[in-house]
Amino acid sequence: MEQPLPASFYEKPTLELAEALIGKKLISISEQGETSGYIVETEAYIGPLDRAAHSFNNRRTKRTEVMYHAPGSIYTYVMHTHCLLNIVSGDIDAPEGVLIRALEPLDGLPLMYQRRQRAKKDSDLTSGPGKLTQALGITLSFYGKRIDAPPLFVTEGKTFEKVASGPRVGIDNSGEAKDYPWRFFVPDHPCVSKKRSIST
Repeated sequence: MEQPLPASFYEKPTLELAEALIGKKLISISEQGETSGYIVETEAYIGPLDRAAHSFNNRRTKRTEVMYHAPGSIYTYVMHTHCLLNIVSGDIDAPEGVLIRALEPLDGLPLMYQRRQRAKKDSDLTSGPGKLTQALGITLSFYGKRIDAPPLFVTEGKTFEKVASGPRVGIDNSGEAKDYPWRFFVPDHPCVSKKRSIST
């Protein structure tokens, strides 16, 4: 089995982590089989001063509690019926995180198509935060677990020639935060999610 990145990898400042995750390989192991993909798009959320973050103004609820835990913890939640995957960053009690927005699918494509029956081509499988969790079988059950150990973990992957940054997606009601260039992505990659849209 490929070795997960160590816990120390997630101790970077949140913006650095969001960019460093580009090209890394996300692996999900389930009873149905193994699925994986290279991360091609992320977004950083830096609470409590980030109006787009669930932890804005140090909001601490049952849903956001894990954001106050150690970096490398998994924060999953449902938005528009889709489960989204976030990796907690920042220090303990400094609620920050990185949303995994899109992957380049790699292993387990038949299983991904089985889970994502609407997908017509490989680039449809994981080209959005809700799509990739469905394709990899990621559910709310991962909430509070660690991303540095199976069954859901990140390993070294490959290097993309260029990584771009820009405003985050789908947060138009978050004041000045909607313009922060805290989205990192591989330019022109077919699996990068559509700008200013929510995955379906």
